[in-house]
Amino acid sequence: MTFCNFAIAQHESAKSSSTPSIKWINQAEDKDLPLPERTQHLTFHSKLVNENIGFCIYLPQGYEESSAENYPVIYNLHGNGGTEFTSLDSIKVLDEGIAAGRWPKMIMVLPNDGHSTFYKDSADGKFPIESIFIRELIPFIDSAYRTIAAHEGRCIEGFSMGGRGATRLALKYPDMFCSLFCQPGNVPRLLDQYDSTEPASRKDLLLGEDRSRWELDDVYAVATKNVVQIKKNIRIQIACGTKDNGHIKTIRDFHQHLQQLNIDHTYIELEELGHQRPRMIELLKPIWFDYHAESIRRAASKAKAAG
Repeated sequence: MTFCNFAIAQHESAKSSSTPSIKWINQAEDKDLPLPERTQHLTFHSKLVNENIGFCIYLPQGYEESSAENYPVIYNLHGNGGTEFTSLDSIKVLDEGIAAGRWPKMIMVLPNDGHSTFYKDSADGKFPIESIFIRELIPFIDSAYRTIAAHEGRCIEGFSMGGRGATRLALKYPDMFCSLFCQPGNVPRLLDQYDSTEPASRKDLLLGEDRSRWELDDVYAVATKNVVQIKKNIRIQIACGTKDNGHIKTIRDFHQHLQQLNIDHTYIELEELGHQRPRMIELLKPIWFDYHAESIRRAASKAKAAG
């Protein structure tokens, strides 16, 4: 486990929560801001909801010319209130770093997962967001683009709701990803929330009344259940600001849980930082994708050694 602490100036920004909702295809919020180079806004068809769903994809320089080369993919999950356009700044950082030779060539995908869905399948079936991502979007990307279609070629990350979703999905499906970057995502103990909720009120919650559904999505229970595969397949990095009052408490709790399970991970606290994604990226920009790049390198080496 690696622990880092960075001293910085405080800036805070937070979005309020809302009920689950989604607009399946969005438009860029700033009409005058073009997509980064080699980035497209496209759609894929979801059979689960019978809708076309928007996503953005970045293909590194040389992708079109190197027809025999396959590339690793970073899936970047947006925060609450975001869309498939939210993390275009991450694409710019990646593209600049690849051009400078800091990082290997990688694809980046920005899914659209709505408001307050937390990347879960809702109990009422209206928002099968997890299933769309795992069972439809990832297979679509692997079939439509030259990806490394295995766990050693997939990274997942996200900020706020996206970090929470990325953390749960990576640990729930440890055979699918080699690298997780939570930046930061609230990591609550869902089973404690279920037990403290009045039984009559549970039917109105995202995961419904069945406790077993909550257990399947409780990251603490999932990490304990999948500990062997997590240790084998996934490298984990977590970053959070010390003034991120809505997230730091559960982030520290989850960090301790990983320590108790002896799951190696890198843990970063940025002093005086609130819940502000652009500032976090600015501070860590020179090393922003180092962890994914190293995870991919190690996973590829292990896969090669295994034959």
